[in-house]
Order: sequence, then structure tokens, then C-alpha cells
Amino acid sequence: MDYENGSAVTEFILVGFSGDWQLQAFFFVTFSLIYGATVVGNVLIIVTVAANSTLRSPMYFLLGNLSFLDMCITTATTPKMIRDLLAERKSISVWGCMAQMFFMHFFGGAEMTLLIVMAFDRYVAICKPLHYRIIMSQKLLNMFVILSWTIGFIHTMSQMVLTVNLPFCGHNIVNSIFCDLPLVIKLACIETNTLELFVIADSGLLSFICFILLLVSYTVILVTVKHKSPGRLSKALSTLSAHIIVVTLFFGPCIFIYAYPFGSFASNKTFAVFYTVITPLLNPIIYTLRNQEMQKAMRKLWTQQVSFMSNL
Repeated sequence: MDYENGSAVTEFILVGFSGDWQLQAFFFVTFSLIYGATVVGNVLIIVTVAANSTLRSPMYFLLGNLSFLDMCITTATTPKMIRDLLAERKSISVWGCMAQMFFMHFFGGAEMTLLIVMAFDRYVAICKPLHYRIIMSQKLLNMFVILSWTIGFIHTMSQMVLTVNLPFCGHNIVNSIFCDLPLVIKLACIETNTLELFVIADSGLLSFICFILLLVSYTVILVTVKHKSPGRLSKALSTLSAHIIVVTLFFGPCIFIYAYPFGSFASNKTFAVFYTVITPLLNPIIYTLRNQEMQKAMRKLWTQQVSFMSNL
């Protein structure tokens, strides 16, 4: 198929970490270690929550789902990025690029919703502790998880149906470590201003609004606790601080990548790396280091495994 501007593009060239081989080798080792630690950390949280009877509260159920989504987000892009660091030609097919964008926004939209659900869970636990188990029933939790995946699917499909049929021809250089909507849309050989504004509204504005709503909800929780039980304020603040850190790490890069006009921050590789590589690693660290109950459960699980292996 030919277009006015040239032959149809069959693959994109990724130039995120082009440079001398020593630097690329350094990045290869660094990101390989980070990805391995991310997978191990998140799997450990999932297994610990599933295997330990003391972690049957809604908070840990949601935390296990968050770890799964974190692992999915980084897996959608990081293995390909690591492989490309050792490849002379860093390319990805058009359909591979589309798949990468689909899963990035699918898991990202689901995690965005799940973080809102986790904020609601903390509101009920702190402000309505006597009704916590009744309100946050297993049925409601299952509905929340299904809702998060559904919203993630709607979020990604609403953008991908407009992107997948774009004609790409001529220029095919993606100045990033992976395919993402703002950069790929700019390569289409038709006018895409309307689609660019839609992506800004769908991903950027939505991320910004959700971030503000989450911060407002945490503020409401703290104000409510301060008025009803001032003595519990420090404990509530300690509990919420981990959530606030996770929310900031997740939504911060999203806002800079998607909320600003195309061309301003769309090609910023630092935000792209932070969003897809660093944040999924920091989430399990934040939750495990600040949660004594989780640490105790992990030590118990480790002791059981050592005891099992020694008896073989």
C-alpha cells in the first residue's frame, strides 16, 4: 500500500537509548536487575497475600491486585527495551507497537481505577472502622476489581480504535524506549490534531483529575480523623503516607507525559522510564518497608519454605 508521502511503514525504529555500547551495556545490566527485582518483589507480595491467613483484609486483597498490575505494566515494555539495548537495530513492527500501546493503557487505566478504590478502602477503614467489614465485603471487592479491568479496557480501546487504522508512511523514528500514543500519532501521514486533543483529554486530563480527587480524598480523611479522634491522626497519616507516595509516583509521570501539549514532554525518556520501570519496583518496596504486618507475613512464609526444603 502506498500513500502520497511514501511507502507504508511496516516497522518503527526506537531510538530511546542510542549511544556508545558501554552506556547501553550499563543500561542493560541496570534495567535487567530492576526488572528482575520488580517481578520478584511483586510476585512475593501476591504469594504472601494469597498464602497468609492473617492478610485476608480488603487492603491486602487490593494490594495483591496492585502488585499484579504493576508487574503487567512493566512487562509490557521493559523486556523489549532490555533486548533492544543489545540489538544493533532497535525496531518494532507496527502491530507490535500497537500491542505495546494497547497493554500499556489497559493496565495503566486499570491501575488508575484501583488506586481510587484503595483510597475508598482507606476512607472506610479510618472513618468508619466499625462498619469496615460490612461495607468492604468480598463481593464488593470483586466488583471493584472487575470494574478496574473494565475501565482499563474501555480507556485503551477508546484510543486504540482511532489509532490502529492511521496511515504511517515515510518518517518512522520513535524517540523513546517504547511505543506510546503521543509519539506514534505524530508519525501518521495525515492531520491528527483532533486525535491528539482526544488523547490529552482521555489520558492526560483524566490522570490529572484522578490525581486531584485522590489528594482531596486523603485530605478529607485526615480532616475527619482530626475532628473525630485527634489521637488517631498520626496513625492515619502514617497509613495514608504510603498511599500518597504511590499515587504521586504513578500519576506524576502520566500527567507530564499526557496532559501537556504534544511535543513538550511527550519525548521525555526520563518520565517514560520512571513510569514503566521505576514505579513498579518502588510500589512493593514502599508497601513492605512501611508495613510491619506484611513484613511479619513474609518472614513467616520464608521460614515455612526453609523448613519445607530442609525436610525434603
